[in-house]
Amino acid sequence: MYDAIDRVGYSLIQHGKSNNRIYLMKLDKRDKDTIIPKLEKLAEVNNYGKIFAKVPVWACYVFQYYNFFKEAFVPNMYNGRTGSYFMCKYTDQDRKNIILAQRNEIDDIRQLAITKGRQYENPDATSPFPIRILEKADVPQLVELYKTAFTKYPYPIIDENYISKSMKNNVAYYGAFDGERIIAAASAEADDENSNVEMSDFVTHTEYQGKNLSLFILMTMEADKKKQGIMTTYTLTRSLSAAINITFAKNSYHYAGLLRNNTNINGQIESMNVWYKKLHK
Repeated sequence: MYDAIDRVGYSLIQHGKSNNRIYLMKLDKRDKDTIIPKLEKLAEVNNYGKIFAKVPVWACYVFQYYNFFKEAFVPNMYNGRTGSYFMCKYTDQDRKNIILAQRNEIDDIRQLAITKGRQYENPDATSPFPIRILEKADVPQLVELYKTAFTKYPYPIIDENYISKSMKNNVAYYGAFDGERIIAAASAEADDENSNVEMSDFVTHTEYQGKNLSLFILMTMEADKKKQGIMTTYTLTRSLSAAINITFAKNSYHYAGLLRNNTNINGQIESMNVWYKKLHK
């Protein structure tokens, strides 16, 4: 069962037992002073372990008053001007903890990614396989590709109806092709109102790994969104996946922070790194 997308007041949240948390995805200014007690009540009733919120700078002090703390910060998130904090409150204190060995591994992977990004010498390279925006006819093949990598995910990307519906809204899926076969893919979910885009859902077929296809897809998505006037791009990456963190570091993304024990991927709650990039100087 996937977590639900709901409204609390005028604001958008995701919540459920899959990730065992509430995610305040989009805070409306009209809810700034009233939403937190509602979220806390929802967490109490459902025994969620974490409340996780994307908070514009203008609301940060309210969340701090309710003992939320900052885990990451993306400057220029909203229309290239206003920054956003990723703030959280742990109702299950054990969920806050990361064992030392895992924390060291997370730190090592992050530093490796930053080092690889600085050393990357071929930013103008082009993909050996054509890349394009995916269409409705591509959905069955895209879903089959996602099924090879994910048994559990925050959103139902292995459901054809979900993918088709999201395509009609604000999510663009991109794929790399070998002939008629989709061999790698990712998504760009745009918030046109606030001029930002989240890059996510990266997958590469095992036969084609090691060819930088995620990087080439990311570059293609960025170029398109930049042409559309999007100001800022960001992502939440699996902190223990060296490959995806290196991909973003190679494309000049900046590290923004660590979201501890945040997201259920393949049946395990994982910590996520936040990376960002300003598309327009």
